[in-house]
Amino acid sequence: MTKVESKPQSRTAEKTTVGSKSLSTLKPSKLTKKARLISLLSKDAGADITSISKKLGWLPHTTRAALSGLRKAGYEISSIKAGTGKPSKYRITSAPAEQLAQ
Repeated sequence: MTKVESKPQSRTAEKTTVGSKSLSTLKPSKLTKKARLISLLSKDAGADITSISKKLGWLPHTTRAALSGLRKAGYEISSIKAGTGKPSKYRITSAPAEQLAQ
């Protein structure tokens, strides 16, 4: 059996904005799931747990855990009540200082 060596893939940083501040994200073809989650939550309309779960291929409890992880990392995430019978939407309102410095 032969061993196949994989080449390390390079990642190119691009800028995206959250309000008036910029966050560092990766090139769309090389996005990590965390970067995709941050991108979804950075939109003005925000995103609900169901849509995030579908787009990232996660179960709802995994999505909620990822939101908690972002909060622990210093992101400020607001919850927006959409109305009776509609799911809450989540949105990043500020990012940690080290993310904004990049």
